[in-house]
Order: sequence, then C-alpha cells, then structure tokens
Amino acid sequence: MANLIKKALFALVAVFAMSGLSSCNYNSLVEKQQGVDQAWAQVENQYQRRADLIPNLVATVKGYASHESETLEKVTLARAKATSITIDADNLNEETLAKYQEAQGELSQALKSLLAVTEAYPDLKANQNFMNLQTQLEGTENRISTERMRYTEAVKDYNTSIKKFPTMIYAGWFGFKEKPQFKADAGASKAPEVKF
Repeated sequence: MANLIKKALFALVAVFAMSGLSSCNYNSLVEKQQGVDQAWAQVENQYQRRADLIPNLVATVKGYASHESETLEKVTLARAKATSITIDADNLNEETLAKYQEAQGELSQALKSLLAVTEAYPDLKANQNFMNLQTQLEGTENRISTERMRYTEAVKDYNTSIKKFPTMIYAGWFGFKEKPQFKADAGASKAPEVKF
C-alpha cells in the first residue's frame, strides 16, 4: 500500500512539474511571438514611410523633368502595387512574405531608376526640396534595413525556440508555427561589375 501511495505521489508531482514547465514554455513562446509581430510592424512602418515620401519626390522631379513620364509612371505604379500588399503578422508565411518582398523590390528598382534620371538635371539636384527628400529617402532605406535585421533576429529566436525539445511538444499543442524570413533579393549574390 505504501508503495502504491509513493507511486501516486510521484505521478502527481510529475504532472504538476510538467504543467509548470508547459506554462513556462507557453508564456515564453507567446513573448517570442509578440516580439516577431512587433518587429514585423516596424518593418511595415518603415516601408510605409518610404511610400509616403514618394509622391513628394515624384512631384518635385516632375517639375524639372516632365518628359521623363515613363520613369515617373513606373515609380507611381510600383508604389501603388507595394502599398496594396499588406500582411497581418498572424498571416505571415513564405508565400505572402515573398509577394510583399517582390513588390517592395520593384519599388526599390523604380526609385533607383528615378534617382538615376535626376543625374541629368543639375537644377533639380540643386533644389533644396529635392535634396531634403533624397536625404529622407536614404535615411528611410537605412531604417528599412535595420528593421528587417531586427525582424530576422526575432524570427530566428522564435523559430529556434519552437523547434527545441521539449518546447516543440508544447508549440505543436498550442499551434505555434514557424515564421518566414526575408530572402536575399534576386541577383544579390552576384557582385556588381566595376569598369574603369
């Protein structure tokens, strides 16, 4: 009888210990998931900041280079496409992130074309409004890189946590799923060709 009581007591202690461990792991995963969501919100904020700067930049360039309408139109269309794709942090997956990243990449390329066109207009390059917008755009691009890096770190921490034993058991029970990472832009592995 005493042996049976010891086994029952041991089983009860084990259940309480597992319950406490489960609660601790669950809470940790919730914190990490919230960290990913917060990091994603900051990525979106910076992309939105860039999108908000573009109409002023386009208007300023249009005043000096109105016959560059094709380039201006490409920037406007790329901006419209990029701002039309929004992803709630709960719906982040490889496919939705790839579409988002593709649209943002197209906008980046259109902006590069626009800034390249401005090189042919010395009066535009000397315009104070244009210079301020260009500086703000450069700062925003740096912020985007920083926030993407923070997102990547938060996702790495979260994804690693849900794959570790015994947390992976609780992660599966409570529906914690892996979060996607940004991929390198197409052609990023190829070094630019420098000619003299």
